[in-house]
Amino acid sequence: MNETVQTAVVGVTGYAGAELARLLLRHPRLKGVPPVFAGRVEEKNASRGGVPLGEIHPQLVDSHGSGALKLEPFSWELLAARGVEVLFLATPHEQSREWVPEALGRGLRVIDLSGAWRLAEASNRAVYAFQDDGTELAAATQAQAVYGMPELHRAQIAGAHLVANPGCYATSVILPLKPLVGAGLVDLRHGIVADAKSGVSGAGKVPTAKTHFMYAADNLSAYGAFTHRHTGELLEQIGVGASDITFTPHLLPIPRGILSTIYVHFREPQSRAAVAEVYRKFFAASPMVRLYDKALPQIQYSVRTCYADIGFQLAADGKRAVIVSCLDNLLKGASGQAVQNLNVMLGWGEAEGLE
Repeated sequence: MNETVQTAVVGVTGYAGAELARLLLRHPRLKGVPPVFAGRVEEKNASRGGVPLGEIHPQLVDSHGSGALKLEPFSWELLAARGVEVLFLATPHEQSREWVPEALGRGLRVIDLSGAWRLAEASNRAVYAFQDDGTELAAATQAQAVYGMPELHRAQIAGAHLVANPGCYATSVILPLKPLVGAGLVDLRHGIVADAKSGVSGAGKVPTAKTHFMYAADNLSAYGAFTHRHTGELLEQIGVGASDITFTPHLLPIPRGILSTIYVHFREPQSRAAVAEVYRKFFAASPMVRLYDKALPQIQYSVRTCYADIGFQLAADGKRAVIVSCLDNLLKGASGQAVQNLNVMLGWGEAEGLE
């Protein structure tokens, strides 16, 4: 078990990067060992050693001097000189495809928040149109990747050198469905419907026409039906076929948070106690999942926390269920899950620095 470790974050300027910095700076195991922040720095700022973190994210300024830490120009030599052991990449997919093999070759352990290495099947990766897909190096790197959902792959994450952090939508759908499908309760002949809604920050910090205030405010819109890039994660991790599940994401006019409403049919009538027991057993060792007994989760209960909240209601005949799953897309859906993976990789308590 590591007492502490030197981390580095590339991509701190984004929404998820800011939350990742906040969590790492306050992590009890990392006191006195702040992350190295590296990335693209304009020449005028490089001459002064980088950009102070407090100028990028004023909310991270504290009495411990965190605001004075600098975003420095990225180089592999910088990481080596600082003794970095674990590298977090909160970078675009294409950047992670380029840098992860190099990082692994240099002996770094990597937690990648992009979608670059999440998908094992080439047919599912096709949505990203990676230029290097099919090459020997890409195949060798993909073979090392572990899907970073501790509730499913805790043992593999512990020994991994490359952890592919899950997508936010995918997390909100996989967690409530995997226990029921894995237990053989769900009748896939009727199909699963996953209706998911996310706040605007899920689209990232770079503005687009559809994340502009004038488009998103006072609006609710569906998008990516049958084509969303997180769909492949659902198929691979839940263990269903493309015809077994219909996943439709929606854009909510709120800053952050995801609510997924999932509709399933059971093979045989179920009691509430039986379904609840399946969930309790599956998540017995999972501190970042909260199971609701009677009420259904709401975004306001999970936002700005690192928890995934799951609740359900049964139809009177016991053959159908409506499951509601909520999480913060920037925390359990991104940075919180990344730190949870760090804890597992280093043998620390899974919830350390997250509750």
